[in-house]
Amino acid sequence: MRDGGRLAAAIEVLDDIETRHRPVRLALKTWGERSRFAGSKDRAFVSGLVLDVLRKRRSLAWRMGADSNRAAAIGALKFEWDWTSRAVAEACADAEHGPGALTEAEAAALEAPADLTAAPDPVRGDYPDWLDEDLGRAFGDRRVEEAEALAERAPVDLRVNLLKTDTARALKALAPLGPEPVERLDGAIRLPAPDPARRAGAVETIPAFSKGWFEVQDLGSQIAASCAGEVKGRQVLDLCAGGGGKTLALASAMGNTGQIYAYDSDARRLTDTIRRGDRAGVRNLQVRSPVNPEPLAGLEGKMDVVFIDAPCSGSGSWRRHPDTKWRLSPEALERRMADQDAVLDAGATFAKVGGRLIYVTCSILPREDEDRVAAFLARQDGGFVVLPATDRPELTAFLTPQGYLRLTPAGAQTDGFFVAVLERAR
Repeated sequence: MRDGGRLAAAIEVLDDIETRHRPVRLALKTWGERSRFAGSKDRAFVSGLVLDVLRKRRSLAWRMGADSNRAAAIGALKFEWDWTSRAVAEACADAEHGPGALTEAEAAALEAPADLTAAPDPVRGDYPDWLDEDLGRAFGDRRVEEAEALAERAPVDLRVNLLKTDTARALKALAPLGPEPVERLDGAIRLPAPDPARRAGAVETIPAFSKGWFEVQDLGSQIAASCAGEVKGRQVLDLCAGGGGKTLALASAMGNTGQIYAYDSDARRLTDTIRRGDRAGVRNLQVRSPVNPEPLAGLEGKMDVVFIDAPCSGSGSWRRHPDTKWRLSPEALERRMADQDAVLDAGATFAKVGGRLIYVTCSILPREDEDRVAAFLARQDGGFVVLPATDRPELTAFLTPQGYLRLTPAGAQTDGFFVAVLERAR
């Protein structure tokens, strides 16, 4: 495909997302199925441009002086991908494949974009107006800085599976992809953010991946799992296990000692957990599926650690899933908060006296974080106490005054995460 065709395809996908309210993944899949002629480089270009537009939709519209997917895509090529105005104009004017020649207003905006410093905070930070108060509560005057970091492309983080290898051997196996160790956490490796216009090397193509040497997992998620503390020989319940990412991180830290139970209310999310556990060499895992009656019977009051990776807005992962910040609504947030209250109350029944409840969200919104913990503690009436979420010196800078851990791209160079560690009172 020529550049004009790629640009037109990206605009087409963006229009599909907007008009049909579809997740970006499905919209790109539908376009790909209709465009069998598109090669891997074409697909990478279209996907990269669509995601970059979604990351910075409002600021691009402001700079271009037009709130349309066409204007945003054209602006992204100039302001995010560093194309020259001439290159953008040539792609648009491609008579056979392009989206149509630049208008006078578009050409003028590329040369003299509107001053972004004069824009309101939600425009500069690329987030919906209704979330401004929430971000203000979380970050105060730094809300725009934090939001801007959430609108950047994210690197690829890997967790070394210590059940099968060590960091040095994993780095050697990943050498073709340019890996770097992350000093902040043992066993964490980072690959640089891929060029959005090019197909990046796939981790899955590295032979050691099939051997279970490492898993793709954001550094923030790895840190959140580490907040469970010493888990060797313990009884651990992952109550919202999903696809099993944090389950496997906990199992690796346990060193195949003790017992880890993986449960999720949606049985479909557990389908890969056993396969991934086998590949990782996990021998102390029990998957408790909701298709069975009373799947968690017998675990009440017996767990040393109850890990709750709660359902949430996903606002901390906007770098990777930028469409979700535009699809989030106040009503959906309220539903998530109710889910969080319910899962916290459920988790409390499994923690033994002296056991720990680890509450985690990939959210930056206090209503899903501190507020939910405060409401839970009030309902428990002294049954649980707050412990510092971590005692690692390299992480204590990210503790809140209450002892919770808040990670963000701007501060910790991770996705946004919140972690609270609660102990059942003795």
